[in-house]
Amino acid sequence: MEQDFKMRQIEDAINSDTINREDLITVFLALQRQCFVLGNNLTQLLQQWNKPDLTTITEDLSKYGISSETKD
Repeated sequence: MEQDFKMRQIEDAINSDTINREDLITVFLALQRQCFVLGNNLTQLLQQWNKPDLTTITEDLSKYGISSETKD
């Protein structure tokens, strides 16, 4: 709800006659750079994430997990 309000304020400011084109370009480029940085950071985080080693899970642990969840 608050984000919708903020977006509406931004849209109204962009569509007003008092907007300076150079300022708009500066803000757009800064936001685009920030988007690239966040995307790169997220990609690196996912690549370095500790993935579980599924070969170390024994069948007994799986059986107990399933049986405890399906109690009647």
